Amino acid sequence: MSTIGAYFRLARVGWVLVREGVVSALPSDGLPAMVGVAKSAAGLLTRKRAKREERSDRLARAVERLGPSYVKIGQFLATRPDVVGADFAEDLSGLQDRMAFFPTDAARASIRESLGRSVDDLYVSFGEPIAAASIAQVHPAEVETTEGRRKVAVKVIRPGVRRRFAADLEAMYLVSHLQERFLPHTRRLKPVEVTKTLEQTTKVEMDLRLEAAALSEIAENTRNDPGFRVPEVDWERTGRDVVTMEWIDGIKMSDVEALKAAGHDLDQLADTLIQSFLRHTLRDGFFHADMHPGNLFVAPDGMIVAVDMGIAGRLGKKERRFLAEILYGFITRDYLRVAEVHFEAGYVPSHHNVASFAQAIRAIGEPIHGQPAETISMGKLLTLLFEVTELFDMATRPELVMLQKTMVVVEGVARMLNPRFNMWKASDPVVSGWIRDNLGPKRIATDLKDGMKAAFRLAEAVPEIAAKTEKFHAEIMQMSENGLRFDAETADAIGKAEARHSRSGRLALWIIAFALVAIAIQIG
Repeated sequence: MSTIGAYFRLARVGWVLVREGVVSALPSDGLPAMVGVAKSAAGLLTRKRAKREERSDRLARAVERLGPSYVKIGQFLATRPDVVGADFAEDLSGLQDRMAFFPTDAARASIRESLGRSVDDLYVSFGEPIAAASIAQVHPAEVETTEGRRKVAVKVIRPGVRRRFAADLEAMYLVSHLQERFLPHTRRLKPVEVTKTLEQTTKVEMDLRLEAAALSEIAENTRNDPGFRVPEVDWERTGRDVVTMEWIDGIKMSDVEALKAAGHDLDQLADTLIQSFLRHTLRDGFFHADMHPGNLFVAPDGMIVAVDMGIAGRLGKKERRFLAEILYGFITRDYLRVAEVHFEAGYVPSHHNVASFAQAIRAIGEPIHGQPAETISMGKLLTLLFEVTELFDMATRPELVMLQKTMVVVEGVARMLNPRFNMWKASDPVVSGWIRDNLGPKRIATDLKDGMKAAFRLAEAVPEIAAKTEKFHAEIMQMSENGLRFDAETADAIGKAEARHSRSGRLALWIIAFALVAIAIQIG
């Protein structure tokens, strides 16, 4: 029955997209003629107001009508231009995660249920909400400490959001499965895996203990970094549905005029921001993946403070080396090495020609070297790179796409602070230092050390591997002699499952057919 519900939810999504003019605004170049006919039909059902709006406004209005979970889905898809296209990713990136407040009494009840203590026991004062998003809202509060009263920010999960998101996610899975089945050329983008990534990242974001853990981890990583920090977590008042953290008194990085009035050095802030992001990415392999200007504050002492760690990205050692070697290869114009890195990492299938791929890489790199350094965008470079890799069957790498999207955002914030921001000059101390330590002689020593550790772990596991191999061999020999058999209970269960699946599928089709007839009658 959940599949039937997914079909109906999907029908509702389609209807809202049609009514708000999103479907009629979709590009149809190169698609079958029937697509144009469908767009024309959708245009007849579009609201008159929507026809006068820009496509991004139509999309924002449609997502707003669909509800909070679709805001989150839209924001996630904005990080995947490889899936939805660059234009729609840009439209989705403008979605505002500002929702109506839910009652303070509901927030108090969530805190009691999550922490097992009342709000009055936990906080000296607890104020009305000051900000609300699709997943949670924030309340100002005060706590009593040994040093006196201290102001804190309390983030509380929106009631019912998990149940609503789980239901909407079923429709997303349905779309991704249909896409893989009927649009074979899109399988390279792994739509089902994209949906799984969305499910996982949102589950993490909805468990505020994990956001607190991310804040704690990045605080440890950046303890000695200049000019950057994150809020301190109050673990005593943190649970699955609530996180309490240090209150940040500062100026939002989006308020450039206020930063100037406060006497902050905007050029220095831009350099510090990009260098901090690259340290987190290359050195730590763990970065804040939602660093838009609304999540960045500048404290009175000039320190950048990043908040809202609900979305974070991780890069393994291989991915970090891949990124560094690519950037270094473009800087030195060693396009063959950039191509070789893609093949060594296994990102481009081995049946392609390395030299041909290097030729495509050159087409990206050479125009860049003819531009002033301050106009070259590292994020744009990676975007062009991913577009070229599509021609060579490079499978989607979610962690690299998230990195690319975050880099575009961070670089945009830096250029907002300093319009003549030179990305390469600012990043050189971090990137060069990492390359020197990890792609030179130190890399060999590190690889040998890691290899020795792996060899010791393998040696410890050899007895268990041998025992499992012997057991598996015995089972194979038994099957070869006696054949593969099912007991009566297993065969009966398989038969019932097939029959149930067939009945539910037919029932779903009939219900959908009746629903479509009803809609047609209403429209007529």
